[in-house]
Amino acid sequence: MKLFSRKNKPEAAVTGEQVVLLIDGMHCTSCGLLIDDELEDLPSVRSATTDVRAGRSVVRLEDNTGADTAALVAAVEAAGDYTARIAG
Repeated sequence: MKLFSRKNKPEAAVTGEQVVLLIDGMHCTSCGLLIDDELEDLPSVRSATTDVRAGRSVVRLEDNTGADTAALVAAVEAAGDYTARIAG
């Protein structure tokens, strides 16, 4: 397991689908970093930004990949003792 590493994927213009996940179980900034790392390990994810205070993560997908919401939720739950669901 990687600790506190951030991916440096190139940030293109705001393109691709965006998915918002609501996350329970986070208690510190490290929780958010771990969740971001797990999400960004998915090939369809360009970037993930988790806000611990808001209890959510904004996931930007690669162009033309579509959202595999089950994989996003599974990645969050694999990061630790968290639960996630798609907002909206």
